[in-house]
Amino acid sequence: MAIQLLMLDLDGTIVDTIESIREAVNRVLGDYGFPSRTYDEIRLAIGNGARELIRLSLPTEASKDADLVTRVFADYDRAYADTYSHIDGCYDGMFESLCELRARGYTLAVLSNKQDRYVKKIVEELFPEGMIAMAEGQTDLPKKPDPTVPLMMAKTLGFSPEETAFIGDSDVDMRTGKNAGMLCVGCAWGYRGEENLLSAGADMILQSAWELSRNFL
Repeated sequence: MAIQLLMLDLDGTIVDTIESIREAVNRVLGDYGFPSRTYDEIRLAIGNGARELIRLSLPTEASKDADLVTRVFADYDRAYADTYSHIDGCYDGMFESLCELRARGYTLAVLSNKQDRYVKKIVEELFPEGMIAMAEGQTDLPKKPDPTVPLMMAKTLGFSPEETAFIGDSDVDMRTGKNAGMLCVGCAWGYRGEENLLSAGADMILQSAWELSRNFL
């Protein structure tokens, strides 16, 4: 069946959010007297939800204390409210490609393991109203790579898995697409790189966001 729904990851796929995340993480780590984290440390820690990001950002011994992880995560969640918008816009070519694809009749959706309210806020700030048909982040429902939410989104929007491409920059995204029975499109410009995407089962690899509009005609 022809692809009609393009479901995209957010962080590392549509926009580079690491510095906005790092700012909030390091603010909270500093409040607890813990060392700050670098860009690359945050890059490798994201992708499995904000709580896991915090656990991986804590020193090893501290990360074993579940109650401490919960407290630090709650503080991070509040701090990120001040920094989530500290981004420079979409990756080069992403906005233009998505506009062109939307004009061709594709339905666009966003699914991230970031906290749901921040996913919705970032999408609202990056795109005109109505351009993204549905944007979902982490809630009480299973997070990626579980197929529950992507399948629910596709069904809500009126498409089968075979009509859907899942587009992302990480092994988590590729496994999400595979688990949901969707076409898996890897974004080599993101946080994990081409080798990670191929090993996770990517059906195709794009080297730049401009290629999105060239591959879905």
